[in-house]
Amino acid sequence: MAKATPKIVLSASRDIPFDKLFLSDSNVRRVKNGVTIEDLADDIERRGLLHGLNARPEVDDDGNETGRFGIPAGGRRYSALAILVKRKRMDKTCPVPCIVKSASDPILAEEDSLAENSLREPLHPLDEFRGMKLLHDKGEREQAIAAHFRVTPAVVTQRLRLASVSPKLHEVYAAGDMTLDQLMAFTVSEDHARQEQLWKQLDHSSNRSPAFIREKLTEDMVPVSDRRVLFVGLPAYLAAGGTVPTRDLFEPDDGGWLSDPALLDGLVAEKLDVEAAAIKAEGWKWVAALVDLPYGYDEDYREIDATREPPTEADETRIAELRAEADALEEQWAGSGDVPPEVEARVTAIDVELAKLSRGWFTYDPQEQARAGVFIGLETDGTLYIDRGWVRPEDEPEEEPDETGDGEALAETSSDEPAGDDAHSVPANSEPATVPGLAVECGDDDEDVIKPLPDRLVAELTASRTVALQDAFAQNPSVAFAAVLHAMVLTTFYQVRTETCLELSVNRVYFPFQAPGLRESAAVKAVEERHAGWKARLPKSDKDAWDAIQQLDGADQAALFAHCAAYAVNAQWEPVPKHGGGRISAHGVARRVEHANVLARAVGFDMVAAGWRPTVENYLGRVTKPRILEAVAEGTEPQKAGLIDHLKKGDMAREAERLLTDSGWLPEPLRMAEVEPVLPIADMPVDGGDAEALPAFLGDEGEDEQDSAYAIAAE
Repeated sequence: MAKATPKIVLSASRDIPFDKLFLSDSNVRRVKNGVTIEDLADDIERRGLLHGLNARPEVDDDGNETGRFGIPAGGRRYSALAILVKRKRMDKTCPVPCIVKSASDPILAEEDSLAENSLREPLHPLDEFRGMKLLHDKGEREQAIAAHFRVTPAVVTQRLRLASVSPKLHEVYAAGDMTLDQLMAFTVSEDHARQEQLWKQLDHSSNRSPAFIREKLTEDMVPVSDRRVLFVGLPAYLAAGGTVPTRDLFEPDDGGWLSDPALLDGLVAEKLDVEAAAIKAEGWKWVAALVDLPYGYDEDYREIDATREPPTEADETRIAELRAEADALEEQWAGSGDVPPEVEARVTAIDVELAKLSRGWFTYDPQEQARAGVFIGLETDGTLYIDRGWVRPEDEPEEEPDETGDGEALAETSSDEPAGDDAHSVPANSEPATVPGLAVECGDDDEDVIKPLPDRLVAELTASRTVALQDAFAQNPSVAFAAVLHAMVLTTFYQVRTETCLELSVNRVYFPFQAPGLRESAAVKAVEERHAGWKARLPKSDKDAWDAIQQLDGADQAALFAHCAAYAVNAQWEPVPKHGGGRISAHGVARRVEHANVLARAVGFDMVAAGWRPTVENYLGRVTKPRILEAVAEGTEPQKAGLIDHLKKGDMAREAERLLTDSGWLPEPLRMAEVEPVLPIADMPVDGGDAEALPAFLGDEGEDEQDSAYAIAAE
């Protein structure tokens, strides 16, 4: 009969006076790591000793116990107790609980020391989060918890937020099927049902990144950095009953998100009405206040002249005070890497007020002001954009009749498109015309048919292309000159103008269809900055303009010529009535776009280089699912399109935007069409001998570059 395995016997626990203990040479810990001994001493002083020490009796050379005990395991606790004795917070004879093993124990003391430190397992992060939440639920303040565990209050707040995520997601995280970064992303929402729903949706998504989770959980919210929030002010939103912004404690969020867009829009409308009333009281006939003024809002309006009055003495005094305050703040915070937000806000406010005061004041002729109005919009930083002094066509004063009776107004004629089949033709891929101003929304079409792009979308895309092309055109004077010359030759010698995209008078091009935010695009800002620079250089009166232009050198004349001509570039496709009768035929639109491609090639234009990227707002959210999949397949790989073909349209569009980032993909209306090369002008025979030399202001460019520019633009 086999003998039973003997039961283990645990070593006895004894209270040993502290002065009888010493740190054994068998303790394997040599390198300081983790919580410092001082911090551990503070913790033992507060809550007492949580774990006893491991001790072995000391023996002399004859094997007799000396009455002292070495500590092979628990050396940090022993050192912390020694600090408390030194602080006189503990007597040196105070009993210390110890687990005492025999001096002749077969297990080496070094093994005990190594085992105690290597076999221990730290808390799972989830247990730490839950533990802090239990303390908080029992009345402990966040600052107290932070002090007890030697962390900052912000860390405690983060742990508590993680503990507040749905328990079902906690289980997923504990099982190792969710990363900590993903769990942190879910903290931007307190809705457990929404958290669980989104996690289930991620099973069918190739994108499970923390950024995507945050985006999905905040898609119905308004960022605090939105221009509307900055305009109204967060305190006003909260005072009106809005909830405290949702914050992301783990990523920069620019203040978080607001959950009540309707309330915010109401507050914006009210404040805009107040601002508009105050400005109208200055003596204007009307005020148009919009959150987002479109590009070309001043179409067909006449700007009235303003007289600038220099700053008053009171203004100069205020300017000096503001500059002194700004200098003091700069000196106080110079070299500091962490400037408080309120200081930065004050510096910004000073800059804004200084700029306003330094400009002085503008006055207008009372009669002109009484028939003019003001445009108001919101800048991206929430400040008001105010553009005063615009007269509508219907508000222009009536002209006095000719008292002699000899002069009758001459009827203006227009060079309309020639009648014929072309005037009523419609491109094969044309869709029904849309009503300007109404958004065209594509349904969630699951059919595998790639339908033509909606009319409005094509018009919006080509509007963006036109503005960017105008900017590129303005930077290439030689091409601009050749293009204008080409248009003039067409109208002078051939009585046609449909072969060119230039609207020459020069007539500035405006867009009945345009995507939101076009006025703030890089191309628009570049054009407007260039325009402001020339306006400052030119004389105020048009009577003096000729002499001023003659004083410009060749390069400046060329640059000014290109800038003016750029406003006439029209590369926008637009829908036309199916049965004709509109201001332009389908044939005319097609030829305009065709020549715009020639012009784009001449200036080396590229919409990708101009900064256009496919997004949910400007393309992907406006087309059908087959179009989205087509874009991903063309811009990346066909396999990637297959990864998202099961998603709903909204999710598919957002995932496609991520996949197409930096891909360089463009929808068909924005692509560069291939153009057949033509015979350079320099190689064409010219009647009457040698060709006339180029204008003087173009003479400083290389001959090859000139010939190439003329050849392409003259197609």
